[in-house]
Amino acid sequence: MSQVTCSFCGRKKKDVDLMVSGIHAHICNLCIDQAYQILLEEQKTKEKESKPSFNLVKPQAMKSYLDQFVVGQEEAKKVISVAVYNHYKRLMQQKDQNDDIVIEKSNIIMVGETGTGKTYLARTLANMLQVPFCIADATVLTEAGYVGEDVESILTRLLQAANYDVESAERGIVYIDELDKIARKSDNPSITRDVSGEGVQQALLKLLEGSKVNVPPQGGRKHPDQKMITINTENILFICGGAFDGIDRIISTRLNTKPLGFTAGNDSRDLESLDKENLLKYINATDLKRFGLIPELIGRLPVLTFLNPLDKKTLREILTEPKNALTKQYAKLFEMESIQLSFKKDALDYIVEKAMEYKLGARGLRSICEAIMTDAMFEMPSQKEVNELVITKEYAIDKFEKSRMSTLKVA
Repeated sequence: MSQVTCSFCGRKKKDVDLMVSGIHAHICNLCIDQAYQILLEEQKTKEKESKPSFNLVKPQAMKSYLDQFVVGQEEAKKVISVAVYNHYKRLMQQKDQNDDIVIEKSNIIMVGETGTGKTYLARTLANMLQVPFCIADATVLTEAGYVGEDVESILTRLLQAANYDVESAERGIVYIDELDKIARKSDNPSITRDVSGEGVQQALLKLLEGSKVNVPPQGGRKHPDQKMITINTENILFICGGAFDGIDRIISTRLNTKPLGFTAGNDSRDLESLDKENLLKYINATDLKRFGLIPELIGRLPVLTFLNPLDKKTLREILTEPKNALTKQYAKLFEMESIQLSFKKDALDYIVEKAMEYKLGARGLRSICEAIMTDAMFEMPSQKEVNELVITKEYAIDKFEKSRMSTLKVA
């Protein structure tokens, strides 16, 4: 009687742990394990090739979601909703060998004063799409080889946000804050090293356009013996933001809103229609170039939008209207102590007036509220007999004027 052997590897039955017999063939446990590994790899490959799934909604629905959290900024929300929708629609398209049309990335740049909601917009979008999201600060980036962080450290943060799932990270959103702080010092190309300015802009180019980048998994400086993770940035959406302080003067010069000497009648009529209180709405790529961004970087950020400065009406709405409005947050904190908190209208108006004075935008509201509420939050949890707190204008004035914040100089 002939010995049973594996039809795949030829091993004899006595040399293996298990031999599975079929009608005309046999297979050993070792070949079964190997076949299973091949099957898993094949499934992973198919999953990567299949279109990724996102919690993607239409631009109008996306803007409606943003409206629940971000007050005002209608133009910015509309532009960003379209850009984000087109970007993720691009990821979901099936690759057609006969189709030569390649949809390019829709990286976004937002210009707006501090506290107008640039970072908050990006974070809210990422929450809705349920994709990895990270915030990077451009001010700490330096040219490779100098003290500071390399631009690759941005992707380390994204990788950490995705729990080191490379495939998930490659579909994430990166928000680069304070982009204006890496502007070169003049409109002319630098002939020397601009370590924290033009050099960083040059280093950002490969990230924004889409390339395979070696990233140190734990961040920090690169060294030759360190194990790297390769990330393809082709499908990562980059949203950049900055206050670009002083760019309104550049826009004003371009629009000639303060002409010297004689001007033609047509020019003066056009100037009357301009909104001189909010020149950012007229911003274009030329203004960014004159501010100090290199043309190559501007070209990789094709979607440009602006955020309006916050007026009294908008600040008042920010206090009470959004789903996570400041007053609702404080009410929730006091509710945990079984205390009912309410604000009088004149107290809210006082908070808004102070925020306008200090010119800190929505962040200023939080600072002022903290100055007013700190004493109550310190004392009331220990006072078991108190179950209600009403913030009046007199109470707000008294607490704010006693705080350190009231001694700060108004900008």
